[in-house]
Amino acid sequence: MAETTPIDRTHAAMEAAPEDEGARRRFYEVLAASELCLLLAREAEGERIEPAIFAPEGAACALAFDSEARLAAFAEGGAPYAVVSGRALAGMLAGQGVGLGLNLGVAPSAILLPAEAVDWLAGMLPDAPEEIAARPVEFRVPKGLPEAMLGALDARLASLGGLAEGAWLVAVRYEGGGRGHLLGFVGAVPGAEGALARAVSEVLAFSGLEAAALDVGFFGAGDPVVARMARCGLRFDLPAPPEAAPRAAPGSDPEKPPRLR
Repeated sequence: MAETTPIDRTHAAMEAAPEDEGARRRFYEVLAASELCLLLAREAEGERIEPAIFAPEGAACALAFDSEARLAAFAEGGAPYAVVSGRALAGMLAGQGVGLGLNLGVAPSAILLPAEAVDWLAGMLPDAPEEIAARPVEFRVPKGLPEAMLGALDARLASLGGLAEGAWLVAVRYEGGGRGHLLGFVGAVPGAEGALARAVSEVLAFSGLEAAALDVGFFGAGDPVVARMARCGLRFDLPAPPEAAPRAAPGSDPEKPPRLR
C-alpha cells in the first residue's frame, strides 16, 4: 500500500471541508514546508535549474511531486529533477504567471494550483524572524491560544525530529515589563535555530490570526530556565529520526547471494 504523505492528509481534509478556510491554510502551510521533486526541462547545471513547463488546462504550470516514486510514476521512468522546498519553489515561480501541478495523475492529492495561488503562497511566507535580546523573569501557564494553532504547531514540530530535544510553550514576562508567549526549544542542534524559528513563523503566518505572535528562544538541556518552564509550560516533542537499519555486506548471508550487475 502506498504511503500516505502529509500533503495527502491535508489535501483530503481541505477537500472534505471546502468552506473551511483553516483547512485550506493548513494545506498551504504543509505544502510550503514539504520537500518536493520538481520536474526539470533538462539536467541541472550546477545550482541553475529550469523547471519543465506544461499547460494541461491551457495555463502554464510547473510540475512537482512529494516523493521520487511519484515523480517516476508520472514520468514512467527516469527524468531530470531537483529537490526543493515548497517555500523555495513558490518564491521561484511567483510573479511569472506560472502555476503548480502537484502530484498530477499519481496521487489522491493531485491538484493544479493556478498562478494566483502560487503568488498568494509566496506572499504569505514570512521574512526571516527578527532576532532580539530579552531576559525572561517570569513564566506562567499559557492561556488564550487557539486549539487549531496549537495543533498545527504540534504537527509541524513533530516533522522536525532530530533538530531539538523538545520545546516548552509558556506565557512570559520579560525584564522591562513586556509580556507574551514564548516557545523555548531545548537542546537544539547547532545551526538548526534558523530552521526552527522559521517553522514557527510559518505556522503563525498560516494560522489566519491577525497579529499572531510567538517568541522563540533556545536553551541548553542543563539551563535552569528549562526546569522553570517545565513546571508550568506545555511540552512539544520533536521525535528522534528513525535510525537507518544496518546493511549487511554483500555475500554475508548464505540465503541471499550477492546480486551481479
